[in-house]
Amino acid sequence: MEKGAETFISHLIELRDRLLRALVAVGIVFLCLMPWSGKVYDFIARPMMANLPTGAKMIATGVVTPFMVPLKVTLLAAFVIALPMILYQAWAFIAPGLYKHEKKFALPLVIGSTLLFLLGMAFCYHFVFGTVFRFIAHFAPSSITPAPDIEQYLNFVITMFLAFGVTFEVPVVVVLLVKFGVVSLDKLKGMRPYAIVGAFVIAAVVTPPDVTSQLMLAVPMCLLFELGLQLARFVVKAQEEADEHGALAENIGEGESEQND
Repeated sequence: MEKGAETFISHLIELRDRLLRALVAVGIVFLCLMPWSGKVYDFIARPMMANLPTGAKMIATGVVTPFMVPLKVTLLAAFVIALPMILYQAWAFIAPGLYKHEKKFALPLVIGSTLLFLLGMAFCYHFVFGTVFRFIAHFAPSSITPAPDIEQYLNFVITMFLAFGVTFEVPVVVVLLVKFGVVSLDKLKGMRPYAIVGAFVIAAVVTPPDVTSQLMLAVPMCLLFELGLQLARFVVKAQEEADEHGALAENIGEGESEQND
């Protein structure tokens, strides 16, 4: 029991050290970006500013909002830039407890899920924001001058980034469900109609109340579900081949033992 307690404490100490290293990485990047926090916010606000009337600007209604909001954006950017270091610390913590075949599966899974999340954020920034803001500006009455609040805009951006980042993780979820036997591949294929309906329901809840943004979230979600099904086929095939090799090796071992007897 004492040895088990010592092992548990050592794991907690290692976890603390890994978390501190990840936080230090985020902090270093954040401090390096702080002098350019205003430019970082300008970069995030570019899709909105491109669709405002000439001469219009965003507003800040709070006293400290012009200072705090750019810092929040800079912290978000620092987290994204330091993400490889954060994932490395997570991998280094869990890797010693994994089997060899689990390590081969887990490392590509972590890298792939990270790239997909970043790809979802990039898709949202470069394609969705411009389309949504252009759509909203087109329907805005000519008697008003749009002046979005910078803090509300930041909350909107974070919500959309999370929505599209998580949406792009659909292939990973599908592969995991099939890999661990939660749902069979054939059953998932039969759930296509429900997946399509669910995608449009989620898009209607998460995105602004316009058809354009809903389609730009729901359609990629459906396509990514299909991509997950195709990737799951390779996982199932590889697992079947591994089972066949294992059964063949077991039969060979039994035959050799019978000959020795």
